[in-house]
Amino acid sequence: MKLMVITAAALVLAMPATAQDLAEPVGSEASVETVEAEASEPGGDEGGLTFTITDESNFDDLGIAIPAFAADRDMPTPANAGGTAALGTEIARVITANLRNNGLFKPTGPDALPRPTYPQITDPVWTTWQSRGAEMLVHGYVRAQADGRLVVGCYLYDMALRDELARSGWVVPPSDWRRAAHKCSDLVYSRLTGEDPFFDSRIAYIAETGPKGNRTKRLAVMDSDGANHRFLTLGGSTALTPKYSPNYRQLLYLSYVDGNPRIYIYDIDSGRQQLVAETGNPTFAPRWSPDGKWILYSMAVNGNTDIYRVSSSGGPSVRLTDAPGIDIGGSYSPDGSRIVFESDRSGSQQIYVMSSNGADQRRLSFFGGRAATPEWSPRGDQIAFTYIPGDFNIAVMSPDGRNFRKLTSAWQDEAPTWSPNGRIIQFFRTERNSGKTAIYQVDLTGENERRLPTPVNASDPAWGPILP
Repeated sequence: MKLMVITAAALVLAMPATAQDLAEPVGSEASVETVEAEASEPGGDEGGLTFTITDESNFDDLGIAIPAFAADRDMPTPANAGGTAALGTEIARVITANLRNNGLFKPTGPDALPRPTYPQITDPVWTTWQSRGAEMLVHGYVRAQADGRLVVGCYLYDMALRDELARSGWVVPPSDWRRAAHKCSDLVYSRLTGEDPFFDSRIAYIAETGPKGNRTKRLAVMDSDGANHRFLTLGGSTALTPKYSPNYRQLLYLSYVDGNPRIYIYDIDSGRQQLVAETGNPTFAPRWSPDGKWILYSMAVNGNTDIYRVSSSGGPSVRLTDAPGIDIGGSYSPDGSRIVFESDRSGSQQIYVMSSNGADQRRLSFFGGRAATPEWSPRGDQIAFTYIPGDFNIAVMSPDGRNFRKLTSAWQDEAPTWSPNGRIIQFFRTERNSGKTAIYQVDLTGENERRLPTPVNASDPAWGPILP
């Protein structure tokens, strides 16, 4: 296996916080090296089976055993006060939670399983795991290097074949041990489903504090499972609707500084902010094009709200819609050829689609009620949106407006965002009486709904692509 170095973004303060509302530096996120995991024999072939999802019920009862990762010797590490042995248990717990929460698998984690020895990682005791009903086995190890970094190895075994299906390893700084757990989860998920992974990704969102009628809204980021939360802005100005750039290097968001709307691009490597547009008019919902060259946004002028396009480097804007009423929230198709948006030109909020140049505008939603905040799936096969028959729900439909399905049934669920592989949708939910907000996710079956942990109220989630 070729050595690949993944350089994660470093968030460094580079402009005055008083002017740009940026938070204190959060430190550098060090690189993750992908290496060949150790084995008693050369790896080469990854096994003879390829699993592809054709019926999700095939995976519901797939017995995946995930015991604690072994340590060649228990060494101290800043990643865990209990040392590398304790860290090996935590890594297995993260992998177990990832695979359980995506809705496809029902894994058994380290707290209910015997801990393998270090030599058994590459030489499993097959009968032990088969007697426990395991069909798949995830083994791994964690070892501290002399420089303090951690080596984490991950192996997937098929119990029926008694064969290794996949393996990989990563060298990470102690602070990034969760990334190794997410990468192992991605390895298992993609090998067993044939789909693209999504665990090693991040979510941007708006962190909300204060009373219901006077919220402070700050830009924040976290891992896909809600861990490693960080604030990026101080809250002196209101931040809204963040979106990761296609290459993960930037965050696009709307900021109200001194009451005036401005569209900013936050460069994650340098910590600098670039002003893209200061319209002087009410402005909403900036979104990237798939190639990162363009930004869509909505702007209200003389009582009419239309969708505009501007270069991501700034400059003049081009208006794409001009119908009477309110047009908001353009989202590009993955190939960049079409834009889905919401409009009330028919008398109520509905979903429309148009070509990327604004031509061929037509209505998609004809299933009763209102529809808003559409978001095109990364796969291109579905559009998620806020369905409003009375309450606010999350729903999906095909790009031609057919195959409508409602996924949630709470009082106020809105603003869907897709996982990088298009299998899971995150959204935010508002409680009826308290006004508290939180981020939830649900899979495409409408099941496996769960709340993501955040330190404060949360809204406007935006799931980024898989980390490079």
